[in-house]
Amino acid sequence: MKHISGDRHPGPTRRALLAAGAGAALAAGCTRGGASGAPAAASSGSAPPTAAAGDLTPGAMTLFKDPAYNFNGLLALGGSGAGAAEVGEVLTAVNTINGAGLTAQTYVQTFRALGDQLLEAPPGTPADGQTKRFRALRAAQYYAQALFFVLGSDDPGSEEALYKAGRGAWDTFCGLCEPAPVKANVPYGATPLPVWFFRPDTSGTPRPTVILTNGSDGQNVDMWTYGVPAALDRGWNALVYDGPGQGQLLFVDQVVFTPTWEKVVTPLVDWLTARSDVDPDKIALTGLSMAGDLAPRAAAFETRIAALVAMPGCVEPWLGFPPEIRKILTPDKQETNDIWNKEVVPELPPDAADVMKKRFEPFSIPAMLEARRGKLFTDFYTPATRIQALSITDVVGRIKAPTLVLDYEGEQFYPGQPRQMYDALTSPKDYLKLTAAQGAQLHCSPMAPQLHCEVVFDWLQKTLLKR
Repeated sequence: MKHISGDRHPGPTRRALLAAGAGAALAAGCTRGGASGAPAAASSGSAPPTAAAGDLTPGAMTLFKDPAYNFNGLLALGGSGAGAAEVGEVLTAVNTINGAGLTAQTYVQTFRALGDQLLEAPPGTPADGQTKRFRALRAAQYYAQALFFVLGSDDPGSEEALYKAGRGAWDTFCGLCEPAPVKANVPYGATPLPVWFFRPDTSGTPRPTVILTNGSDGQNVDMWTYGVPAALDRGWNALVYDGPGQGQLLFVDQVVFTPTWEKVVTPLVDWLTARSDVDPDKIALTGLSMAGDLAPRAAAFETRIAALVAMPGCVEPWLGFPPEIRKILTPDKQETNDIWNKEVVPELPPDAADVMKKRFEPFSIPAMLEARRGKLFTDFYTPATRIQALSITDVVGRIKAPTLVLDYEGEQFYPGQPRQMYDALTSPKDYLKLTAAQGAQLHCSPMAPQLHCEVVFDWLQKTLLKR
């Protein structure tokens, strides 16, 4: 852990797109919690660093030969420290999947069955509340594992039902917490934001509060692993929520991502500051994965944010796509879609097509609905321009709150971008890089979320409570 205070391409041909292995690169990089997907090209537009990422999962860290599935499996294992998985359950699932032959179908089928199993009665004596609670939390994790790959399975149309199964498990878990989080709907346009407000107790004491922001394809259970217990153990409140393009708003309400994330966070801050158990001067905001772009965008305009953590720093999510894919986009919608449909799609391998379905669904409801029917979207231009619009290079300098920018050795999605964000900040700032020597390598440190939380909350404590 290190600490310190071109020109438009006219459009690729099929041969140009596939010669560099774009399809293989896409298929290898579809990982939960990321910028929705594949190993990122560096800011210079160089090839995705797949080899480097592979070198960082040696020996027992390689659960699956495919890096996409391996990353997801490591995320599940990492959740064990927070009770959001069980090592034996995950490794047994891994063995089952590998024994059957790794495919989206075997992965989805195995983890969905494990979620179903945990919502049933455990062996032995009747389960008490604590047992039911953490079995439901683990079920939420395993449903999330299945959900990520369901569009590539034999039953892509079950996506919404699978999301609802995971959401039901999460809500069961929350209802059995003591105290149970306050569950509410915060106004946001025509579709309210579901929130879960966790408190250490019900005394009403004003406390520092952290707003935990998820990435483009994470689920609520990830926010438990990456912050809620750490906050509660330190006497903080923690707010978990679904924003546009996430959770309920995506899979049920069909609302895609917005580039103006301050319009999402400001209603949350309004809701928090109206509560007597929130210290309005000590509200922090964190952003995991692609939310390392969303949270800084919000903090650039919402001045009541007292501290910000980008995990990792991200300024241009579009660079999280391989250059071969980015070159498809031109200023003209018809030209772009002609390239996509006539030159790219006919040559796209099935596994790469499944990756594109997953990567684009949070930015296009038609793409999501087509994917649920087993089809690939035909409008590349609209979701691609929405992803481009998430760039925050022109607003980072507006951030006034003290900011911690995290980086990771072997960062697959946004290499170089955390440092780019750090350099552009004009507010009080810190930069931390988590490393392979700590077992904290790769995007969001999937094998070390406890260390991740220690770093984040030590910094928050120092920044908000000891200044």
